[in-house]
Amino acid sequence: MGRARRIEVSGDATPLHDVGASETRLLTATDVPVFTVDHAAGGSAYLLVCDHAGRAIPQRLAGLQLSEDELDTHVAYDLGVAALGRRLAARLDACALLQNYSRLVIDANRPPDAPDSIVTVSERTRIAGNEGLSAVEARRRFDEVFQPYHRRIRTELDARGARPHALVSLHSFTPVYMDERRPWHVGVLYGRDPRLGRIVLEGLRSDPSLVVGDNEPYAVSDATDYTIVVHGEQRRIPHVALEIRQDLLASDPDVETWAERLGRVLEQAAPRIFPRGFGERRKEFSS
Repeated sequence: MGRARRIEVSGDATPLHDVGASETRLLTATDVPVFTVDHAAGGSAYLLVCDHAGRAIPQRLAGLQLSEDELDTHVAYDLGVAALGRRLAARLDACALLQNYSRLVIDANRPPDAPDSIVTVSERTRIAGNEGLSAVEARRRFDEVFQPYHRRIRTELDARGARPHALVSLHSFTPVYMDERRPWHVGVLYGRDPRLGRIVLEGLRSDPSLVVGDNEPYAVSDATDYTIVVHGEQRRIPHVALEIRQDLLASDPDVETWAERLGRVLEQAAPRIFPRGFGERRKEFSS
């Protein structure tokens, strides 16, 4: 992928307008909220997050000079994942957080200093509105779009305190990427801590009709991922990222099928990741 300008970040950054830069904000009162909270009072131990649920573009960015057709493709967001997140939240009685802005504004699942945090080319689509982006403009996207979403994830996880809890990140992937057809129906992604990932992988592979990827079509890494690394690995809580192929989420019945399938597997996983000796298992992972 192409790139714009890296965002220099150190710790929990001070908002741009507090460091002497222009007072002009990116988001206006008529723009949509940064994220949506669905099933906020859910009692499940699982927190669901959808980093690429939305395709909104701040009005000041004039659609990044993209057509409506381009903004309605996988280049801009994960097709079907918002509906899946909402339905799975209801199925599990779990809170779900959905990012409303397109990954083309700033990718909520990339380290802010990664080359593809703000891209100028996605697959074969030129993102002209990201070309020549200044450090001030990139930092404004970080402050107003990236940070509020991740602050809310931290708040939701902090509120669970010492109670057992786990993070599930939902994504969808295009059936064909750069002319390469992808055979998987679903991918199970995890990094250093495979506790939940391996259980979910086992559960999904018990269905012989499914082609299930083990860290396919993507794999979690510090260079390419933010949500699972920061909110899962660094907290040392069970976590998994799930990628569903987009053509399998094309209709309401499809979404219902996958919500039921994933809900059942996650429910079956819960007693295994939250046993009576859960504290000892966390200690074992941290050693």
